[in-house]
Amino acid sequence: MSHTVDIYDTTLRDGTQAENFNLSVEDRIRICLKLDDLGIDFIEGGWPGSNPSAIEFFKAMHDQRLKHAKLTAFGSTRNFNKPVDQDPNLQALIAAKTPGITIFGKTWDVHVRDALRISLEDNLTIIVESLQFLKPHVEHLFYDAEHFFDGFKQNREYALATLDKAVHGGAECLILCDTNGGTLPNEIPPIIEAVKKHLAGNGSSIPLGVHAHNDSETAVGNSLVAVSMGITHVQGTMNGFGERCGNANLTSIIPGLVLKMKCQVNAGKKLEHLYETARFVNELANLPHNKYQPYVGRSAFAHKGGVHVQAVERNPMTYEHIEPEKVGNVRRILISDQSGKSNVLFKAKKFGLNLDSKDPVVSSIVQELKALENQGFQYEGAEASFELLMRKALGTKRHYFDLKGFRVISQKSSMDEPSQDEATIRIVVGNEGEVHTAALGEGPVNALDKALRKALTRFYPKLKDMELADYKVRVLAGEHGTGAKVRVLIQSRDQESEWGTVGVSYDILEASWQALVDSITYKLMKDEQKQK
Repeated sequence: MSHTVDIYDTTLRDGTQAENFNLSVEDRIRICLKLDDLGIDFIEGGWPGSNPSAIEFFKAMHDQRLKHAKLTAFGSTRNFNKPVDQDPNLQALIAAKTPGITIFGKTWDVHVRDALRISLEDNLTIIVESLQFLKPHVEHLFYDAEHFFDGFKQNREYALATLDKAVHGGAECLILCDTNGGTLPNEIPPIIEAVKKHLAGNGSSIPLGVHAHNDSETAVGNSLVAVSMGITHVQGTMNGFGERCGNANLTSIIPGLVLKMKCQVNAGKKLEHLYETARFVNELANLPHNKYQPYVGRSAFAHKGGVHVQAVERNPMTYEHIEPEKVGNVRRILISDQSGKSNVLFKAKKFGLNLDSKDPVVSSIVQELKALENQGFQYEGAEASFELLMRKALGTKRHYFDLKGFRVISQKSSMDEPSQDEATIRIVVGNEGEVHTAALGEGPVNALDKALRKALTRFYPKLKDMELADYKVRVLAGEHGTGAKVRVLIQSRDQESEWGTVGVSYDILEASWQALVDSITYKLMKDEQKQK
């Protein structure tokens, strides 16, 4: 099999319906750009007709340039009680000014009667009218046939009739959705074959897509089976995030298509970045990584003891279905861990650092990295901290200032009044002597941030161009309650770029301090390099 398959990512819309999965507009932009770097073909940014943050995201994306991916807006067919040209949902889709639009329509007669409460014929009307109205405004127009597999099984004729209307309305691809996630892989082939036969009988060769949910733990399998039946468009989310049990997991689907089924997939050209992209999404969503996840989990290629280790050391194919490096992962022999060296060399090249695989400093970096990871540090989404760690090992990291001490006071005088936070800090910059400053802030971390900048700006004026774009805290090992370690992830930016830093401690202020210092150090290093 070698046909081309388009990958359509809906992490920013369907993925955010997962429990505890929340993204800021800034997070959405960063994930969108990361998916574009991976080579995803279509990125669904949200539903502008129902979510104000989606509108803000689409506006912000007007200032971004995607290298390959086409951004799409998502919505529904028009409200039956409103003329098509006065429907606010359709107007919001057009106002998003995206190259693509995807709308869903009811396919299952149960939903038409019980959810929309209109006649079956009226539902057919709003499908074709909605698509015809949108068609002139976009480059790509997709139709999601919601609940298609359930609808087909209960009322085959009507489900197929909705597809006919979508074809007539001008959709360029019909996506067959297993919205409830209850369809099993053995049911997929006969249904797709029936759809293809029906459409061909009406003179249509329109491409078909699949959108699967994971309620029966078969979303990935259903998607791959659908492709084996000639489907050319697959929808899913990174790490399988989605409502209830999640959506089809693109981190399993993409390598399955590329490495197993030999399909032509644009993201396959950068498959070695799949691991880092998967973890990047988790970090920005502030969710833990699933170490047991196929392909991109840390345990996906981990081997522990006995016959397995001996066999893998002789020939990895004995217990590995692919080479881990193909998806950016690494093999781990748990009793004598040898992972990490390739990652360090890859990052060194990216940072412009000259490192040889036989250089002893590589091993020292790997060992320090493992020790820090055991403490709770994670460097996905915090590459600036990782670069500083490497430069420290190489002896090229400069100290721009030294801390002599800081103190943060948080005072609350009454139950109904907000606390007042003040930070004082003492630092030494070169031979300039000790600098002692204080600052008030919105919370103790903000006060500390302000005090540090206040102390340093007189020596490094360009720090005025830097701002904190995002701040996340994750509790590690929550069973320890308020005595647990925390990991702080800070995203900073100036007029030219953005960078992430990390800190870990039992003390949230100490963890924040670590990330703040790395952020400022990276900024100063970056500015210094530009002057050379």
